[in-house]
Amino acid sequence: MRRTIGIVLAVLLIGGVVAAVLVGRDEDAGTATKTVQAVIGSEKAEFFADPEVMEALDARGYRVEAETSGSWAMEGLELEGYAFAFPSSQAPADELAKKRGVQQPLPRPFYSPLVVVAHRNAADVLEQSGLASVDTEHRGTLKMAAFLKAAGDDERWQDLKGSGPYGELTGTLSIATTDPETSNSGALYLAATSYVANDGRVVASDADIDRTAPLLRKLVSVQGAQQSSSDAAFRDFVSGAGNPLVWVYESQVAALLTAGQGVDDLVVLYPDTTVNSDHTVVPLTDDGRKIGELLSTDPALRELAVKHGFRPQGAAPEFTEATADRTDYLNQKLTGVRQAPVPTSAVLHEMARRARG
Repeated sequence: MRRTIGIVLAVLLIGGVVAAVLVGRDEDAGTATKTVQAVIGSEKAEFFADPEVMEALDARGYRVEAETSGSWAMEGLELEGYAFAFPSSQAPADELAKKRGVQQPLPRPFYSPLVVVAHRNAADVLEQSGLASVDTEHRGTLKMAAFLKAAGDDERWQDLKGSGPYGELTGTLSIATTDPETSNSGALYLAATSYVANDGRVVASDADIDRTAPLLRKLVSVQGAQQSSSDAAFRDFVSGAGNPLVWVYESQVAALLTAGQGVDDLVVLYPDTTVNSDHTVVPLTDDGRKIGELLSTDPALRELAVKHGFRPQGAAPEFTEATADRTDYLNQKLTGVRQAPVPTSAVLHEMARRARG
């Protein structure tokens, strides 16, 4: 009888241990794999798809299932059930937060200045024509006022000094951008160029819009069809297709270099007047805000942001250290680069509408 009772107790104890282990596993799994939905700018797709990023988020209790959208197009999306939206700058984020009643401040984990990528032949011609200066084999400065004057005067590539040997440089001088009505990078191109065209003042009134609209219209219309995402435009450039000058995020260049890839004749031109793209999280749930805070403060996630070319907000020794061997391409301290203020979302919308005609 005692032996029977002992066997029963042993079975019960073993069963209890097994049950406890299973419950513990379930609890651990629940903690480590809480899945949330997000909509993000396309330039962050590779970041969220990176197994290291997924592992780091998993260790903090989250799995993010992300889909991409143009930053300004997020306003029109049905976001029920989403934990956060992650547009590529503060203006569309603030607009979306206002529409959704999201409490400020919004987490801004990292940023990227906008730059122009060029092939060596195009950079050389711009330099000979006084529209750019090339400081290293792969890095230089675009002189925005001079460039915009040439573009506004409908200068053609073959009109520029030194263009003779380069028959592939044809058509009207222009920079390829994304659609400013739906894509953040395209809208920020208008922000930077309008600031220069408005005598170094942010466009803020109807009079300012009227004054700058003809040039912005010309800069956009000469491009013809525009890409909807910066990721597609950058990939086209890397493959050798499309315009010899393309407006992209510095992060896209830095990530390409970190991955050990590159374009042999790539020159990164930092506009002497540009804008920063502050990647801003719009939390739609408590989990969304927590993830935004993790992206801002967690050391592992900050380092992974640098791996993907982004500059973490605040003092960012991670970026300086990680790109120390790439200063031939990257202007680490943004020396000689002026940051233009970005107009309000209402003004940007109107500028984009007028530029698109």
